Amino acid sequence: MTAIAIKHNQGYEQVLNRAAKVNWRIEDIIGGDKQLDFSSRFMPEVLARVNEISCLNEAEKLILNQIRGNSYLHLFGLIEEFIVPSVLDHVKTTGLADIMATQALLHFAEEESKHIRLFRRFAEEFEIGFGSRCDGIGPVQDIADAVLQHRPLGVMLIILYGEWMTQYHYLASIRDNASENLDPQFCSLLRNHWLEESQHTTLDILMVERLVQQLDQSEVDAGVEDFFKLIEFLDGGLMMQVQLDLESLTRATGRTFTEAEKQEIQAVQEKSYRWTFIGSGVTHPQFVETFKQVSPAQQQQLSKVAEIYC
Repeated sequence: MTAIAIKHNQGYEQVLNRAAKVNWRIEDIIGGDKQLDFSSRFMPEVLARVNEISCLNEAEKLILNQIRGNSYLHLFGLIEEFIVPSVLDHVKTTGLADIMATQALLHFAEEESKHIRLFRRFAEEFEIGFGSRCDGIGPVQDIADAVLQHRPLGVMLIILYGEWMTQYHYLASIRDNASENLDPQFCSLLRNHWLEESQHTTLDILMVERLVQQLDQSEVDAGVEDFFKLIEFLDGGLMMQVQLDLESLTRATGRTFTEAEKQEIQAVQEKSYRWTFIGSGVTHPQFVETFKQVSPAQQQQLSKVAEIYC
């Protein structure tokens, strides 16, 4: 493998130093007087794509946007559920001989555990304020276990692309978005999540590099193939979430949609989910660069995947 442009110990040390400057508690982000504003949208239109649905009025588009915000954090919480055990398994291979790496990775796992708690706390607040049930795919543990059945390299590539995807979403459509009047509390939650996640891509790359160095070419190829299998697995889950969102919309609006209306909502939302959770990640330039170094021979296959989901 061509060396990825991060110096080993320097990378771990820099992450630890940056992480020390980012320190927030869940209680500072949500709960108490920090309430979600259900008169505002949560998600930017480029990610939620509710305005394209002609059969919904403005009030219904607002409701679907908020449902998408709930599902967005549910899905990211699900990803965190398999990040933590993946990182802890990786720590076992570093040991105390590489104490800087071990400390950085344990802090990584700690932050991801905090994010799981944050998203669960959001789900509680959302359920109280929204007024009707919104379901997410699951059981979460079963999905995480299914992901972890795949080769570690495949899982780590999914984690890496997911982290770059998070960066893109926040920086490109949330951070400086003043035009859509998004709920400040929801944006604050995403900002604080981003502040910690922005440190993690360095660690992800170092873990990918370490894994590849331990594998022969056939094992690398198998790990990359597992990455593509996991993309298909994720897509199946996303399509299930579209159906759950439609059921949530029906409950929240009290409206019975015609088959034609259901098909319109489903078509727009399937395209939206695929871009938001797959296309925007597999096309991220930083992910593409790392993937190229891991498996130049399978770069064309990555491009084909990108065409499907963009």
